[in-house]
Amino acid sequence: MMRSTGVRLNQIAAGSLALCLLAIIVSGQSTALKFEATIARGLVSGPQKGRLFVFLNRKGELAPRLTADGDVSLDAPPILAKDVDRFVAGETTTVIDNTSIAYPIKDLAEVPAGEYFVQALLDVNNDLRSLNAPGNLYSAVQKETIDPKKGGTIKLELNDIVPPEKLPADTEYLKFLKIQSLVLSKFYGRPIFLRVGIVLPRDYEKEAGRRYPLLINIGGYGSRFTRTQRLMSENSPARKAWVGDDTPRMIGVYLDGDGPYGDPYQINSANSGPYGDALTQELIPQIEEQFRAIGTPDARYLTGGSTGGWVSLALQIFYPDYFNGTWSGFPDPLDFRAYQLVNIYKDENAYVNAKGFERPSAREANGDTEFTMRLECLKENVLGAGDSYTMSGGQWGAWNATFSPRGADGRPVPLWNPKTGKIDHDVAMQWEKYDLHLVVERNWKTLAPKLRGKIHIWVGEADDYFLNNGVHLFDDFISKADPKYDGWIMYDRTGRHGWSPKDQVEIMKEMVQRIQQH
Repeated sequence: MMRSTGVRLNQIAAGSLALCLLAIIVSGQSTALKFEATIARGLVSGPQKGRLFVFLNRKGELAPRLTADGDVSLDAPPILAKDVDRFVAGETTTVIDNTSIAYPIKDLAEVPAGEYFVQALLDVNNDLRSLNAPGNLYSAVQKETIDPKKGGTIKLELNDIVPPEKLPADTEYLKFLKIQSLVLSKFYGRPIFLRVGIVLPRDYEKEAGRRYPLLINIGGYGSRFTRTQRLMSENSPARKAWVGDDTPRMIGVYLDGDGPYGDPYQINSANSGPYGDALTQELIPQIEEQFRAIGTPDARYLTGGSTGGWVSLALQIFYPDYFNGTWSGFPDPLDFRAYQLVNIYKDENAYVNAKGFERPSAREANGDTEFTMRLECLKENVLGAGDSYTMSGGQWGAWNATFSPRGADGRPVPLWNPKTGKIDHDVAMQWEKYDLHLVVERNWKTLAPKLRGKIHIWVGEADDYFLNNGVHLFDDFISKADPKYDGWIMYDRTGRHGWSPKDQVEIMKEMVQRIQQH
């Protein structure tokens, strides 16, 4: 009896010890730092599917959601994210923790201890790839003391929603349009809209019988059509130039740089859809009819910088009979042997060069690296569904969506592995149809008479994103092409991204000269 009692007591003690150890383990798990997000009851009517973000920021001047996607530096405010499905208001709690992808930190455990302004956002808008697009849900900003070593649970309630889109009010010079595109709506199987800002010439109302040429302007990456409000604000230099006595009278057309995958690049694409056809068959004809444009190919001109530089040149090349000239500044890569610093046809990795060094994506004025390819794409991996830059709505994601084929999952096939940077050369070969140097060289016999005198390009040799390299490769062919292209390409030895040899009025005067030649 004594022996059996001792065994019994030992079993009880062992069991108690196991329970204590289990309690310690459970307690340790429960105190790990995490964010719990819920949707307020009544905010939405059904289950939500999208990407959940938690933004942390030391500064409180602006809500963290409003400044989250701009900074690529290593000390950028932390962002964490995960995909969510069937997120039900008032019922479902979604957790952001150490398993969630993060930037610039590896995971939540690396968040520096301190006070933060914290905000959550659920991105559910599939038509505009902006964090703060209409319909997205977000929480109030909370000030929290965070220390991953101490852990804890921070509860965030998504209790507000970005309101529906409302066009700005028209003014004397500014008009705004939003039209449903039939060709894009058919492609997506849901209504897709095009937006545009129109800048009217001086005396437009007074000269009711006069018709005008179009100046189609495409901005830098993601530039919205509403940028016309800033350009034409009272006392702005752009407004003063536009209404100046010696400024040619034209209708300014400012295209929108947002779509389902970010900037749509305004051309036909396997993923983004037939944006080029929507522009030339739907949007421009409506503008020309509604705003007394001349409405003929010799009176349509293109211009833009950066993304707009590439788009304006691409539209001129892909629709050579539709437009009468492009003035394209510091354009995105014109030759994919210089996709910034990547040769997509020969390089094995986008993030690391052949010598094993991290590849720069941007440089400072002195030539030093501002940030690397890997760093920029890692941030886009956080922004993109599936933890992939291909769905980020950022620069690399939009390029990939524009140029890549569509995968079996319905998403753009990545040119390179989002985590490792390894390039898929089978995909690279399918990008050739958008390599503007190759397009022009392979079709020069047909394109030459259609493009004669229509191509004008400029770029600085110290371009922040190495875009001068692609211009030189394009120039190497076209400057020696037979027959001659009769345009110009200009460089500046110290010019950085945004450098231009001419102002807008000078460019408009060159456009008018082409009209007079016809």
